[in-house]
Amino acid sequence: MPALNPAVTPWLVVAAAVLGAIIGSFLGAALARMPKAQSVVTGRSACDGCGKALIFIELIPLLSWLMQKGKCRACGASIGAGQLACEIGGAMVGAGAVLFAQGGLVLAAMVLGWQLLLLALLDLKHLWLPRGLTVWLAATGALVVLARAWFAHETAGLFTAMGGAGLGFGMLWLISRVYLKARGREGMGAGDPPLLGAIGLWVGPLGVVEVMLGASIVGIAAAIVMLVSKRKIDSETALPLGTCLAATAWPIFLLQGLG
Repeated sequence: MPALNPAVTPWLVVAAAVLGAIIGSFLGAALARMPKAQSVVTGRSACDGCGKALIFIELIPLLSWLMQKGKCRACGASIGAGQLACEIGGAMVGAGAVLFAQGGLVLAAMVLGWQLLLLALLDLKHLWLPRGLTVWLAATGALVVLARAWFAHETAGLFTAMGGAGLGFGMLWLISRVYLKARGREGMGAGDPPLLGAIGLWVGPLGVVEVMLGASIVGIAAAIVMLVSKRKIDSETALPLGTCLAATAWPIFLLQGLG
């Protein structure tokens, strides 16, 4: 477990959690709108059931869901669990970054965590990893690595980041090609290799290996849960690898920082 930052005050953690919940509210809108090819930045938030535009009090992260008991006040339709998951997850990322991120990497940990949260939920819900979001993940990682190199006056981190990106993409791309040749069909989503490549920019080659191992454990645990719940698992069962990668990458970044 990452070491707790002793300089952090409770009020700072609360402020980070509130900021995270607000960011999570935006991520929830993206989770609902992106699969429908709707704009995330324009248009008022509205109930998915009746289309009623939401007023200010209905947009307060977490509190509005609790006050409305998870339902629209106009039509009684359930508010999607994805919205609540984004707001809770966003708050946890904000607080967790302040509490556990290594010195100088608190903001980077927040940016990484919020991006991974949205990608994880999109893959979990829709088996979809938008290429644009993966590009943003890679771009922000590159910016963080470049900033570190600039302020530290060293370039070794640049080569480490590029090695992580190459290893991450290449590893999953090779596995997917071997599976395709052996089984005659795709066994992995096209978005998984780019995602691990983007993660590699943040965590480096060693981090990529750790993320793969962690994702495998998460995937096995998910399969066990499915078996216990008597859900059928066979060669056609699709498990969201991107979700497993994202869920593992952020704690590893907190533990080791940039690769």
